[in-house]
Amino acid sequence: MLIIKIKKGENIDIALKRYKFKFRKTKVAEQLRERTEYKKPSVKRREEKQKAIYINKKNRLEDNE
Repeated sequence: MLIIKIKKGENIDIALKRYKFKFRKTKVAEQLRERTEYKKPSVKRREEKQKAIYINKKNRLEDNE
């Protein structure tokens, strides 16, 4: 659970902005999306490999430019 301490006299918009930042930083939403359905370990590995290949190609293209 995320806890944001609000200082006395602090604007609620600023506190909400800090909460949203902390929420994104902890990757809570990402974990919830992952847990909605079961993925076999082999599928996870395959996706990680595909992501690594994509990033590698992208980096090579940037180096060539």
